[in-house]
Amino acid sequence: MRNKLRLFVLLTVALLTGSFAGAQQTTKIPRLCYLAPYPVAELPPVMAAGLTAYDAFLRGLRDLGYVEGQSITIDYLSADGQFERFPILAKECLRLQADMIVAGTTPAARAAKHATQTIPIVLFGIGDPVGTGLVASLARPGGNVTGLSQMATGLITKRLELLKDIVPRLTRVVVLTNFANPVSTPQVQELEQAARVLGVELLIRDVRTPEELPAAFSTAATEGAEGLLQTSLIMFHIHRARIVDLAARHRLPAVYGTRSFVDVGGLMSYGADDFRLNLGVAKFVDKILKGAKPADLPLEQATTFEYVINLKTAQALAITIPPHLLVLADEVIQ
Repeated sequence: MRNKLRLFVLLTVALLTGSFAGAQQTTKIPRLCYLAPYPVAELPPVMAAGLTAYDAFLRGLRDLGYVEGQSITIDYLSADGQFERFPILAKECLRLQADMIVAGTTPAARAAKHATQTIPIVLFGIGDPVGTGLVASLARPGGNVTGLSQMATGLITKRLELLKDIVPRLTRVVVLTNFANPVSTPQVQELEQAARVLGVELLIRDVRTPEELPAAFSTAATEGAEGLLQTSLIMFHIHRARIVDLAARHRLPAVYGTRSFVDVGGLMSYGADDFRLNLGVAKFVDKILKGAKPADLPLEQATTFEYVINLKTAQALAITIPPHLLVLADEVIQ
């Protein structure tokens, strides 16, 4: 009797152990699709060390204990600068049976939302998720979309004010934008309201390709432009060196949205701290993988902003930066 009982216990333990091991082996590793506008090698840095938003995202995942290829699978899908490809890439995420989609830029997010109403979508680097129809509200996004907003439309007025501070007699400003991107219109509209208050005329230039940049600068210079601004668009970030060079040739002081422009010789930048912002994307991914629903996760906006000044460029443009702006700057490049 004892031998039979012992045999029964051993068999039960073996079966339970085998079942547990089998469960471990069949545990599904979560699959993530990362929709990006450009290949990793072409992404603009968001820190002086050359780290990109994707670097920040991966670091955030590592900090939370995720190891790519072991505890999470990431499919990095690039549009290669052709934003009309995002709908195709979004469908590819479905074919790959992704458990979640991380979407950078508004066109990528809209394509993902059009492709699925069930797979969770986490936003990053989005300027106006409410105005572009991605979510119902920041506090209650609803549906399958949540994430972080760059709050781009709330910052462009501040850049115009800074430009007016360093060029007090400023009357005409050329504004680079691309109306094919839905996030451009609200930024331009806000800027137009601020320009009326400050007594500044805006010379709006709808630039669809990098090849159109030289002509945009030339015509603006002919029309008497005295400064430069641009809406927050990834295309401009990618071609920042060309834009900074054209601004220098036409002697146009400019305030940009990210420090990556200042690092290549731009005059000033004021914008969200993109590195910290993208670290936070991983937290949304983690919460959803642990069972949270996107509809119940309020969107977060940028709370940390970075103001950088390049004194070398100021000297080249014969511009004296007011002392109060130097004090406010997070970094002054000598």
